[in-house]
Amino acid sequence: MDRPIRIAIQLQPQHAEYAAIRDAAARAEDMGVDIVFNWDHFFPLQGDRAGKHFECWTMLGAWAEQTSRVEIGALVGCHAYRNPELVADMARTVDHISGGRLILGYGAGWFEHDFDEYGYEFGTAGTRIAAMGEGLERIRARFERLNPAPTRRIPILIGGGGERKTLRQVARHADVWHGFGDADTIRHKCEVLDGWCEREGRDPAEIERSCGVSRSRPEQVGDALRAVGVTTFQLSAGGPDYELSALQPWLQYRDAVNGAS
Repeated sequence: MDRPIRIAIQLQPQHAEYAAIRDAAARAEDMGVDIVFNWDHFFPLQGDRAGKHFECWTMLGAWAEQTSRVEIGALVGCHAYRNPELVADMARTVDHISGGRLILGYGAGWFEHDFDEYGYEFGTAGTRIAAMGEGLERIRARFERLNPAPTRRIPILIGGGGERKTLRQVARHADVWHGFGDADTIRHKCEVLDGWCEREGRDPAEIERSCGVSRSRPEQVGDALRAVGVTTFQLSAGGPDYELSALQPWLQYRDAVNGAS
């Protein structure tokens, strides 16, 4: 499957007033990014743990109204924080508000402080990943029962590189896999994912490959990651100022590659 190169930005909803986050989303869309992500945590991941922070899904509803072109989503939502049927309804609603621009990022969760402070059972990585897979089955089933139905088959993104469990869930459920690492790491993970696709009866070409590149420039890693199948490149920006200048060379790289295709 021949996919165009896409550029994503994760706006980390920490250490900032919401006005700054809203402004950053608008600036990112005006610059020409393809996807704007937030994340699904209740506290900052860097800096002061008690610093300013905002909730994921409420923000996605606001972005759905504020933006007009970019796809939006969480990188990634945590299964444990919400009933899967509720997540399906929330996703369907944001899908309609946005005119069909939601990506449903979904994961098992890992930040124990979130779980403890909000009263969720942390369990083990194995139990969380198994619950995530069950949750995705319930979400897809609920999509079929909602009225009105989603405007499109909402794409599901799963992040993480666990080779025995996470990548198997990607093969079963995901439309997009998101990973981290250099080209050799991503190549290996993609080979493992392709193996799980074969076992699950899934065409590996159906799954888009995405990679975080926040500390790199396109001339350093772009071609090597493309060569192993990556088509979405994700950068990050945090509060309070949301400096977005690192996006520009990646947007130029995207345009050059897509224009030459």
